[in-house]
Amino acid sequence: MPDATPDALTNGLLPIASQFVRQGQVTQIQPLGNGNINDTFLVRVDAARTDTCFVLQRLNTQVFPCPQQVMHNIHIYTEHVRQRLVHSPPAESRRWEIPRVLLTQTGQNGWLSPEGSFWRALSFIPQALTVETLQTREQAQEVGFGLGMFHTLISDLPPEQLADTLVGFHIAPRYLQQYETVLAALPETAEAQYCYTFIAARQAQIGVLEQAKQRGKLPLRSIHGDPKVNNILFDKATRQAISLVDLDTIKPGLVHYDIGDCLRSGCNLLGEETDRWQTVRFELDLCESMLQGYCAIANAFLTPADYAYLYDAIWLLPYELGLRFFTDYLAGDVYFKTTYAKHNLARALVQFKLVESIEAQESAIRAIIQALCKG
Repeated sequence: MPDATPDALTNGLLPIASQFVRQGQVTQIQPLGNGNINDTFLVRVDAARTDTCFVLQRLNTQVFPCPQQVMHNIHIYTEHVRQRLVHSPPAESRRWEIPRVLLTQTGQNGWLSPEGSFWRALSFIPQALTVETLQTREQAQEVGFGLGMFHTLISDLPPEQLADTLVGFHIAPRYLQQYETVLAALPETAEAQYCYTFIAARQAQIGVLEQAKQRGKLPLRSIHGDPKVNNILFDKATRQAISLVDLDTIKPGLVHYDIGDCLRSGCNLLGEETDRWQTVRFELDLCESMLQGYCAIANAFLTPADYAYLYDAIWLLPYELGLRFFTDYLAGDVYFKTTYAKHNLARALVQFKLVESIEAQESAIRAIIQALCKG
């Protein structure tokens, strides 16, 4: 790990990180990850000649206006899973880790800066790595197992115990309403017109999962909310999945949101930031491996109706995210972090191309799901 620059240690971060240090002193701070919402840093502490690390995050209160509800959900989740692991530990050959919330020197689960920013600290899981893009079917199967393990451990956690920290999150018909609100005269570019036409041609299908929930086909459960591939931690030695992190979006919802989002991020080898959106493809072999890994453990609680709507989840989540990116582009980039003009437009194009690839392979995807259901 490189030493923190003087700016990193003095430009507001050192006093913030020190709020969560009870012994020793901060020696290094560096950015961690590339999330679109929160600001995340890895902090190293020299405590009694022993180096320790923790994760420091500034919670985006525009996205999470009630940070204490976020912390409540993380506490409920971690305590529930710890008890589950005590009574039903994973196989001896497997490791499963849960981040701990670190308290401030005054015993609080977060720190509010004078300018109103909410900061919190989580334990750092050692000997772990993440991947941005899956390279093998074995990795894909481990990602599926990781999500299945997460869902299995909270399958008996009543969703009513969790606060809804993001009201409307993954409720696709609401995103369509937001889109229609900001839709005005479109910029006269071929890309924007493509997005407009793409959305219009498929908007009648956007309520498929919510309608199934309303009809009682799909139950409300406790979910992660954002299980992208780079939120899965792998053991450095065994290359097995050992944790699912970034827990801010834990809330009541449909497991199909998680499944669809995980496959969306894992089965696109070019990634959601590629500038080669015309060549984006949904990788069928990775889809099969991820679903195999997931269903191998999650089959214990999945119902026939859950399987019946898996394809719809795989199709809907990239469509939903593309819609959100395009809406943010039209609104002036007010939600997602951007680094250049038309960044959110470029992201939307990637997701819509992924949807096209999924649609072209619908029969094959449904055949994979059918085989897993029978298995």
